[in-house]
Amino acid sequence: MARRVLKGTVVSDKCDKTVTVQVVNRVIHPLYKKYIKKRKKYAAHDEKNACHIGDEVRIVEHRPISKTKRWVVLSRNGEAL
Repeated sequence: MARRVLKGTVVSDKCDKTVTVQVVNRVIHPLYKKYIKKRKKYAAHDEKNACHIGDEVRIVEHRPISKTKRWVVLSRNGEAL
């Protein structure tokens, strides 16, 4: 099974080796047929503490690292980490 890769924005980098990434998805409303933005936050592992608030990152699914972390930062602003 392929691992999912998501693209989002870092909204918090306060924790050590962890960043919070907000991913925005556009979905169509079933009744009104208009597009809505759905937002979800993911805790992602950042081994080198390289990511900061506002960075565009790609995260990939990973085995559980802690209670809430199941994602790892793959690249930051288009450059691989």
